[in-house]
Parts: sequence; C-alpha cells; structure tokens
Amino acid sequence: MSKPNPTAGVCSGVPVGGGSYFDAGQFADSPAPLVAQGERIRIDEEVDVVIDHPVVELPGVLLNIGAGFLPVCESIFDARAQQSFDFAAKLFRQCPSGDDGSQRKRQSGAGFPQLSHLGNIWRFPYLCAKDGGGLFLLIYLVLVLTFGFTLLTTDVAIGRRTKQNALNAFATLNKKWRFLGYLTFLVPTLIMTYYSVIGGWITKYFALYLFSGGSAAAQDGFFTSFITSPVSPIVFMLLFLALTAWVVYCGVEKGIEKFSRYIMPGLLLLIIGIAIFSLTLSYTDESGVTRTGMEGFLVYIKPDFTGLTVPRFLNIVLDAMSQLFFSLSVSMGIMITYGSYVKDDVDLNKANNQIEIFDTGVAFLAGLMIIPAVYVFLGTEGMASGPSLTFISLPKVFAAMGGVGRVIGAVFFLALGFAALTSCVSVMETLVANCMEIFHKSRKEMCAVVGIYSLVTAVLICLGYNALYFELPLPNGSTAQLLDVMDYISNSFLMPFISLLTSILVGWVVGPKWIIAEVEKNGEHFRRAKLYSVMMRYVVPVVMLILFLTSTGLGSLIFAG
Repeated sequence: MSKPNPTAGVCSGVPVGGGSYFDAGQFADSPAPLVAQGERIRIDEEVDVVIDHPVVELPGVLLNIGAGFLPVCESIFDARAQQSFDFAAKLFRQCPSGDDGSQRKRQSGAGFPQLSHLGNIWRFPYLCAKDGGGLFLLIYLVLVLTFGFTLLTTDVAIGRRTKQNALNAFATLNKKWRFLGYLTFLVPTLIMTYYSVIGGWITKYFALYLFSGGSAAAQDGFFTSFITSPVSPIVFMLLFLALTAWVVYCGVEKGIEKFSRYIMPGLLLLIIGIAIFSLTLSYTDESGVTRTGMEGFLVYIKPDFTGLTVPRFLNIVLDAMSQLFFSLSVSMGIMITYGSYVKDDVDLNKANNQIEIFDTGVAFLAGLMIIPAVYVFLGTEGMASGPSLTFISLPKVFAAMGGVGRVIGAVFFLALGFAALTSCVSVMETLVANCMEIFHKSRKEMCAVVGIYSLVTAVLICLGYNALYFELPLPNGSTAQLLDVMDYISNSFLMPFISLLTSILVGWVVGPKWIIAEVEKNGEHFRRAKLYSVMMRYVVPVVMLILFLTSTGLGSLIFAG
C-alpha cells in the first residue's frame, strides 16, 4: 500500500507550474477539502492510498517536454467536480509528493527524455550544415560546457528553490523583475506558430512511406513541391495539430508516457543505425565527381577556418547558442518549471550533467546521420538547405538501402512524429496552463483560445511557402521565409535577451551564491562553482549582449568596422 502525503507536494494555494482546473471553477481563498482525512482511495487494481490529511489539491500528469518529464500540478477547487477528482486521484502516484518511489525513479533518469527532443534531430543538423559542419560543432561543444551548464543550472535551481513556475519565479527573486517571467512566455508562443507545421511535414512523409513506398520522396524537388502546394501542407498540419490539441484538452495520461519509454530508445537506435549507414554511402554526380560518406564525416567533424571573419564567427556563435537554448529548453521558462518539481534531495549538479551529456550526444548523432548523407548526394552547396535538410537528405539515404529502406523510413518517421507530438504537446500545454493562470479561465476555454491561435498562425506559416512567400535576409547570413523568421525571433533574438536579463538578475542583483547554495543544499560539492560565478557575473552578460546585438544586425556592423 502506498501512503503519499498530499500536503508535502509543491502545490499550494494557487496552481504552479502550469496548474489547471479541470473546468472546476474559479479561484477560492479557502477551498473546501475534496477528501476527508482517513478516506481510502482506489487508484487501480494494484494500489490503494489512505489520505493522511484533508486534500484540496491533487497532482496531475507528466509531460515529455524534451528536457525531462515535467509534472504538471492539477489544482481542484470545486468539490462538485467528482469526475475530475477521480481522474486526478488516479494520477496521484506521479506527483513529486508521493512516497511510492515512482517519482524518484523517474527523477534519476531525468535527462533521458531529452532524447526525444525534435530540435536535436531536425534543427541541429541543418544549422550545423549551414555553418560548415566542423566549426559549428566545435563552437557548440564549447558553449555546452560553459554557457549550457550555467544557464541550465540557473533555471533548474531557481525553479527548485522558489517552487514556482517561470511566471512567478522571477518575482519571488525580486518583485521588480516579475516582467522577466512573462517575457519567457513569448518564446513558446512563437515556437507554437511553426511546430505543428513541421509535425505536418513529418506526418506527410510517414504516410508516404507507409502507403506508397516513399520512392517519390527521394526525387529532387519533391519537398519543395510539397511545401509550396496551397492545400497539402495545411491538411497534414491540421491532422497533426488536431491530435496535439486533443491530447492537451483531454490531459496527458500515462499511456503516452509509457509509449515513449519504448519508442524513444527505438528512435535512438534508428539514428545510430542510419548514421553508420550514411558513412558507407558513395555517389557520383553528373560531372563525374564521386563523394563518399567518410568525406562527409570529415566535413562534419573537422573545423574549417578558411576565410573566417569576425561577423561570420559571431553569426555561427549566434546559431550555435540559439540551438543550445532550443535544445536544453533554457531561457524559455520550461526548465524553471521543471526545476520547481525536482525533489530537494536530488543532486542538481549530477542531474544537469546527465541532461547535458544525453542532449549533446543525441544532437551529435543526428548530425552524423544527416550531414554525411547531404554531402554525398548534394555536395557542400546542398548543405545550406535550411529547415528542409532532414526531409531532403534522409529519403535519399532510405532509397539507397533498397527494399528495406521503405520499412526503415516508415518506422523512422513514425518515431520522429511521436517525438514531434510530445514536443508540440508540451509547448501547447505550457501556453494553456500559463493562460489559465494569467486569465483565471478554465482549461476548456484556454484550450479553445490557444487552439485557434495555433491554427491561424500555422496556416499563415504554411502559406509562407506559397501565397505569402517572401525572401528576407537575416543577420545570421541565411535567407528566411516566414517559418525561419519565427524561429529566428524566438531562438536567436528573444532568448539571448532573456539570458542577458537573467544573468544581470542572478549575477548582480541576487548574487551567484544564491544559486550555488541551492545546488549544494544537501552537502553536494559543486565543482564548477567558481566557473559558474565568473560565467554568471561577467561572461554571460557580455556575450549575450554581443549576441543580442548580432541578432539585430548591429553586432556585425560594429565588429566589422
């Protein structure tokens, strides 16, 4: 028998970290207990719990957000909402307040769910390819070891110490900095505009391999003809978005979580296998030039400093830093919320190291899977394909596999689609939960509002490749369409600015010792404490200011002069 202590959790008073209400009414200063002391609740066929104290709030579900399984507290204020209560009670074991060990087990592998992050598989390879491969990879690894650990430690420590989500955590540190929490809210708002569009692309390719063998996807120009179609991209986007909205509206039950335990490791194995196969590829183009996968591997890992200028270096650093933000989910409020649910006895330094290692490892493998293949079939010129890179190169790899390529292609895009779904669900859930807290409305109402917003903006993104097509030069040297613009604003413009403000708050207003004390609260030794202090007070503010100026185009002008 499990005996959780419902009063020991992180939820108190108003909902935190994306609290929702199950359409159970409005706020109440003194809500009546839903469960009397001593009452026994049947969770399922295996578990009973005995309530030690009167229960007002019951926890909810776990979302795979790429950076970890994020518990979302579900606060219930209406005793009449018996159905909602029953649902929440069944999910009780998944709350950090439980003593059955399930959450502790999940926390011990907190970094592993990062493997499912779509950004590592889709975004990292095309940025790496665009910036020449090896030089981008080198810069990214340096940033992970310095800025990555600094920003990740900051977000998680703030969350755990304040026990608040991003909307309220910064106000807890300093009331004058409340605005910073709301600024982080803008990031997932922008990301949501295009995430379902990419999910629609994946859905299209999965259907293609499932029903027609996928041979058409390997043809030159197929992807371009697909995204420039006025109807097809919208149809597949709607299918993906509808599934996402349905999951968020109904609540993410343990089925999707359980399924991810099997399909995400499977996706990792597929990535490793495809990466190895990519190294064996060989292709002779029309001019008689033969390129091999091993040559592409050298392009991927060997930095090329030829013709490197200060503005180009800054643009590569900006791209690498934007990928770091996206991949680790820092400077967008998600990791602060995640940290608010981390138990006080967890070794934060060890947990953050695990996230860094797993995240970087998967990103490296994704690049190894795609970049050698791109080099083989498209040469160095094709490495500047942008967000479409995955959808152009991988079908050619699957075609080179022969008959088995159809099966592998279908399985790969199925797994990739599930990764996209869990990522998109987390972004939409973040928007819904934050809107519920800001506007004090029900989940049903906010799901409708966020759903309409997501639909309208996603349609506009789809039309950005046909009816609303334009080409806009970006400060990082790429030529952007509407999707690229949204991605650039959220990851290359807003996130450096948020990180700059966070470093000022933590480094100079609160002080780095505040974070260090939280990391070492259980007697753990924070080996990189001195590095953290120097980074947070001096390095992060200066570099983020430079990158922010670079994102606006001013940095390149200044340093070019």
